[in-house]
Amino acid sequence: MFGKDKENEGAGGPKGPEQNDMAPPPLKPFSRKATTATPKPAATPFRADIPRRVVDIPGAGRRPERMLSLDDEANRLTVGRNICLSGEITACQKLVVEGQVEAQLTDAQVIEVAPTGYFRGNAEVDEAEISGRFEGTLIARQKLTIRKGGRIDGSVRYGRIVIESGGEISGEMSALDDTKDAAPVPGAGVLDR
Repeated sequence: MFGKDKENEGAGGPKGPEQNDMAPPPLKPFSRKATTATPKPAATPFRADIPRRVVDIPGAGRRPERMLSLDDEANRLTVGRNICLSGEITACQKLVVEGQVEAQLTDAQVIEVAPTGYFRGNAEVDEAEISGRFEGTLIARQKLTIRKGGRIDGSVRYGRIVIESGGEISGEMSALDDTKDAAPVPGAGVLDR
């Protein structure tokens, strides 16, 4: 009754007509030579292209005076339209103000206040281009350019000045005194009678 059927049993197991269709395929051992997995590419080391900067450490030697060009993004600070920034800005070669800045700007070469920009504070730079609004003290050692729609309120000193039609200055204004190095012009300051 519960015994095994000796006639249907062989080396491969029971061989009935119903069980031949349901038998699993024979298993083969894994071969080291042929695999179905895709080969992995050789790993390359990760290299980040991060520019390196020399950091000022108190008591250490100063960084080299060699500066990068003004077009280099590493030397430029841009304050976007919806950004408000306050504090002290040092060692920035070019400051572009499109938003609002209330700061003391030192050791910079160029400040550019865009038409949407507002700068309040003190700035001492080589060149300044004002298309927006500037309030405070501005010293432009070489050139000050006030574009159409630009407005300066406060104290201004400059080497050379360019004011486009529509540009405004209100407050105290004077040229930087470069006459110390210049030779006296003959006849200057003498009135003919």
